[in-house]
Amino acid sequence: MYSILIIEDDHKIRDLLASYLHKYDFRVNTVEDFRRIKEIVQQLSPDLILLDINLPYYDGFYWCRIIRTFSLAPVIFISARVGEMDQVLAIENGGDDYITKPFHMDVVMAKINSVLRRTYGEYSDHQQPRHMIQVQGLCLYVDKHQVEWKGKRVDLTHNETILLQMLLEHYDRIVSREALLSALWDDHTFVDDNTLTVNVTRVRKKLREIGIKEAIQTHRGAFKSVSRIRVRQNIHVLS
Repeated sequence: MYSILIIEDDHKIRDLLASYLHKYDFRVNTVEDFRRIKEIVQQLSPDLILLDINLPYYDGFYWCRIIRTFSLAPVIFISARVGEMDQVLAIENGGDDYITKPFHMDVVMAKINSVLRRTYGEYSDHQQPRHMIQVQGLCLYVDKHQVEWKGKRVDLTHNETILLQMLLEHYDRIVSREALLSALWDDHTFVDDNTLTVNVTRVRKKLREIGIKEAIQTHRGAFKSVSRIRVRQNIHVLS
């Protein structure tokens, strides 16, 4: 299930896109505060971004350049601007595709699927990780079961990868133990609370191995991946 972030100030268009994408089982988030776009993208680490050009405060070209300083997530511009130069500027500022308004939802869906296939699926470069989640410079390579920080990389088990992925995808939010247990459970393996605790402990240990301490906090039976990276006494931590 891929996550899509919609950055669009027209509520009708935003809600139309969100409703349609939900039908195809995408996880959809939208931006409400257009002064915090960088922070929101960093927190959510979406797999794909739908970006309007005409936005409050700064235009989509500006935000695409900012996003490209920390994320490789594909960006599809959706705009009422139909000029060729606008499309050129969209690509030159880091965009992957361009859709003009008014649009047909089938065209939007086709372009989204095409970009996702090129980035993560059958047409992607298999020498590169097909699914990477990045939060504040901490990179989880889901397909490779590896996590990297400041050039240091460590291998994860299947369960450790699932847990860290859940926490990073819900960055700065509390994730219930029930949700984590559900993510670990499959048709062949029963997972109890003790197994969850052991795996969380292992994830903490792996993060310490690459220089990150206190990255996961426990809140009365739930887990939370904490808010930002900073330096404390020359030690890089998530705190």
